[in-house]
Amino acid sequence: MRALLSVSDREGIVELARGLLDAGAECFATDGTRAHLTDAGLDAIRPVSELTETNEILGGRVKTLHPSIFAGLLARRDQPDHLAQLAEHGIEQIDLVVVNLYPFAETVAKPDTSLDGALDQIDIGGVALLRAAAKNFPGVAAVSSPTQYASVLRDIKTLGSVAPETRQKLAAEAFAATAAYDGQIASYLNTQAGALF
Repeated sequence: MRALLSVSDREGIVELARGLLDAGAECFATDGTRAHLTDAGLDAIRPVSELTETNEILGGRVKTLHPSIFAGLLARRDQPDHLAQLAEHGIEQIDLVVVNLYPFAETVAKPDTSLDGALDQIDIGGVALLRAAAKNFPGVAAVSSPTQYASVLRDIKTLGSVAPETRQKLAAEAFAATAAYDGQIASYLNTQAGALF
C-alpha cells in the first residue's frame, strides 16, 4: 500500500501515519506534513519529491500537481492498459490520499485578512488530490478529515486495506468537502467584489 499525506490540520496525523507504517504502507508526504511527522519520530516518511523528482516550487503553491502522482491515483486497477501505461512510465499506484484543505473559511472570517491573504488560503493541489482519489474510489481511499482516521486504520488492521464500502463513503465525503470549500471561496469573492473595484 502507498499513501500520500498532505494536511494543514495536523490533528491525529501522527497516529495515522504510525498506524500506516506499522501496517507496512509506504508513506509519502509534502514538506510541511513530513517535517511534522519527522519531528514526531517518524523518519520513514518519504518526501513527495521522490514521486515527482522535483521540489516544491512557487512557495509551496506547486508540490503535488504532477503526472506521476495523478496517474498513480487515477489509473484504474481493472484496466490492463492503464496498468501497462503506469509500468511504461515507471509510475506506481497510490492507494490512499490523506488531505485536509487550507483553512480558507477561518482565514477570511478574521477582519484583518487581506485579499492576498485570502487567495493564499485557496487550496488547489489538495482539492485536486481529493477529487482524483474520490473519482477512483474503487481502488483508492480519499481521506479528507481527521474524523475518518480511526475507521480507515481499523479497516487496514482487520482487512489489510480500506474496505470498498468505506472507500465509497470516503469518496462521497471528499466530494462534499470540496464542494463546500468551493462554495466558501465563491461566497467570499462575491462579497468582496464591490470592495475591490
